[in-house]
Amino acid sequence: MEPLLKVENLKMYYETIRGYVKAVDDISFEMNKKEALGLAGESGCGKTSVALTILRLLPSNAKIVDGSVTLADEDIVKMSEKEVREKIRWKRISMIFQGAMNALHPTYTIGDQIVEAIVKHEDVSKGEAMERAGELLELVGMKRSRVKRYPHELSGGMKQRAMTAMALSCNPDLVIADEPTTALDVIVQAQVLKVMKELKDRLDLSIILISHDLSMIAETCNKVAIMYAGKIVEYGDIVPIFKEPLHPYTEKLISAFPSILGPKTELSSIRGFPPDLLQPPPGCRFHPRCPHATEICQREEPLLEKTGNEERAVACHLYGR
Repeated sequence: MEPLLKVENLKMYYETIRGYVKAVDDISFEMNKKEALGLAGESGCGKTSVALTILRLLPSNAKIVDGSVTLADEDIVKMSEKEVREKIRWKRISMIFQGAMNALHPTYTIGDQIVEAIVKHEDVSKGEAMERAGELLELVGMKRSRVKRYPHELSGGMKQRAMTAMALSCNPDLVIADEPTTALDVIVQAQVLKVMKELKDRLDLSIILISHDLSMIAETCNKVAIMYAGKIVEYGDIVPIFKEPLHPYTEKLISAFPSILGPKTELSSIRGFPPDLLQPPPGCRFHPRCPHATEICQREEPLLEKTGNEERAVACHLYGR
């Protein structure tokens, strides 16, 4: 099966007065249709930067240094801004931004904001687009009449559903959800995740879910990419990675997450701090915090290579040649 999305050797740096911040530094992964991929890792590891690079929604000081992002045989990196705006954003790939409370325009109704996205990319009238907006709100579990409401009249969960409806407005192939349950209580989080899973199955969507919440990724995704300091350190099917993590960082990340199952155990912590991406350490970027680091880890960067299981890859000298 040809992958829907293929990211190869992607590098994106932020230019600052102190130098280049290597936020996305030579990462590769691919997704098939109907798959859900989780991007997990500590805050600041580059998860959101990956999403913004895929959609080319970058600030002026950001630069794609190398690599490709291929969507159905079209390299988004090589497209002009006009081509990306007209052919990719919303139509092929849409995004649910972190913090729906701030992502919606406060002076426009929910319906008007969804209509704007539809009219911009589809050859329909505003009346037809408003009808479609009502259908989308019903699809995500809201009343059609909510099209006339302003963001401040909705709860946090309703705003998040409205953002989801907007992301689906042009029938995209891929939806990127960046921390979609931020600032929501546990009950509403569960409701939002249930809606996303139902939409994925009903509409044959592919989803990239960005989160530091491993339980959310385990509940929603079938594949996971663990990021650390701008790089993917482990990638593959979610069940074997969560059951038997190979990379020391993945192991520490999972052991630091509390579980209500099994005997009570003390939570593990990861010593030290994430590296400065202006001047990342040589070799493996995790080696200053890794309990298994050896001399080769300090000088030679490990490659993300497949293990015995063809669906799993890890960047660690423990499993190298």
